[in-house]
Amino acid sequence: MTDLGGFHDHVARVDLSDGSVNYESIDQDDAEKYIGARGLGVKYVFDQGPDVDPMGPENLLAFTNGPLTGTQVTMSGRIAVCTKSPLTGTVTDSHHGGWSGARLKWAGFDGLLFEGEADGPVYAYVEDGEVELRDASDLWGMGFHETRDAIEEAHDGEYGRDLSVMGIGEAGENEIRYACIMNEDDRASGRGGTGCVMGTKNLKAVVVKASTDMQRPADSETFREGHQQAMEVIQESEVTAPNEGGLSLYGTNVLMNATEEMSGLPARNAKYTSTADAREDGFSDDGFDAEKVSGENVRENILVEEPTCHSCPVACKKEVEVDLAHKGEDMNVQTESYEYESAWALGPNAGHTDRDEIALMLHRCNDHGMDTIEAGNMLAMAMEMTEEGKFDDLGGVDGRSPSARGTESPAGIDWGDSEEMVEMLTRVARRETELADHLAEGADHLAETFDAGDNSLAVKGQTIPAYDPRCMKGMAIAYATSNRGACHLRGYTPAAEILGIPEKVDPVEWRGKGELTATFQDLHAVSDSFDICKFNAFAEGIEEYVLQYNGMTGLDVG
Repeated sequence: MTDLGGFHDHVARVDLSDGSVNYESIDQDDAEKYIGARGLGVKYVFDQGPDVDPMGPENLLAFTNGPLTGTQVTMSGRIAVCTKSPLTGTVTDSHHGGWSGARLKWAGFDGLLFEGEADGPVYAYVEDGEVELRDASDLWGMGFHETRDAIEEAHDGEYGRDLSVMGIGEAGENEIRYACIMNEDDRASGRGGTGCVMGTKNLKAVVVKASTDMQRPADSETFREGHQQAMEVIQESEVTAPNEGGLSLYGTNVLMNATEEMSGLPARNAKYTSTADAREDGFSDDGFDAEKVSGENVRENILVEEPTCHSCPVACKKEVEVDLAHKGEDMNVQTESYEYESAWALGPNAGHTDRDEIALMLHRCNDHGMDTIEAGNMLAMAMEMTEEGKFDDLGGVDGRSPSARGTESPAGIDWGDSEEMVEMLTRVARRETELADHLAEGADHLAETFDAGDNSLAVKGQTIPAYDPRCMKGMAIAYATSNRGACHLRGYTPAAEILGIPEKVDPVEWRGKGELTATFQDLHAVSDSFDICKFNAFAEGIEEYVLQYNGMTGLDVG
């Protein structure tokens, strides 16, 4: 057991096959060595052994928080979801913000470990240090938003005050390999297929009710010193300063214009390194322009709210609302997730920059519970394969625009057909057609099945995010060495290559990039295990991290 501050020394191991729940303590050495969240969660998954089938009942699905989660530490509302990925075949961890990580800590837990497979749909209800499995048959088949609302109603409307819902939509139920777990309004543990694993276990949701007070530091004076220093540098940073910094004003999408200008924005399945390059090559007219989907454009035209996560002064989330009546759609769409990587994947990389249609696609992905980056990249890959005739043998009319449809039309989807993209996302989430079924299996499957390796942007089975490795050499190394496939969050070298943090480096220069990448990878391994947001690192340094960790736990690490 551990007596470190920041821990409850309480983990639930839930066997979904027989419905049993057992409670475990955390080994003191493990708590000190692996810290928590990512470190501890990956340790639990790793201990299952190398031969575990990612989609089998023996695979472990771990929800773990860290010793700083749910405290006064800035941006400490995160939680890690760790498992063996059905997309990459190796251990993955995916983190989401909001309030569910803090509320799990406030419900008396350091982690929840799910193994086995339930006979039918269930959800886990967590409160006061106890876990109870409840029937979820009436929730199965619902999208995430309807699931969340139904659970809120069943619990007397408590959601949003002290109740959090982490759950899957149709993509998870249908075992799409890049299905994600949604929580709060539109936060996600987006990458690696955690929602797919949840679906294989017939686990529809994890519902957490906060019931205890915020934990207090073991060494209040040291913690206070670290926290004060952290707040000062966050408020002074051009990136994180509340209501002034780029992240606070425009969210992650502050990067859209910056990356476009440096020719580091992959476009049209990465054939081009910017939308400007694509226009110059004659791909599109002046309408294909990354600026139209940038954070600046979004803030000026469709921003409605700026929600935040637990203990976060930055408020990088940008909630948008679009009216699609002018396109024949009798609806308003409101979504919290107009993120840089998501907007890129479903926009410029798929050959269009229709801001409002992207909002609708984001809403669909969130409700289906599907990784927006992977979904967008799969559609872009399919568009390029359609152009090359690689789906011709499938036949049918799947994915073709109305003008191209006909009884003899081959399957596929055309470049920039944003309206058809919206429908294809739903087909994929439901595996409704032959092409959709192929797309649901991921880039490696498409590459192998259709001899389409040249069309794939995947590393270890997971496709790249919105940073072109031809322009940012640190990112190229980070993609190649990431254990969870192509990922910007393992070692965020764009901090230096784009933002100049801690200092500006030449993005196309190879020299020194190995050391730079390793430094960011080590830093993020620590923050992921604390579980605090990586955006702290745009302002804070190791000193602030160590002071707050020592103060909370009572340890004295140098």
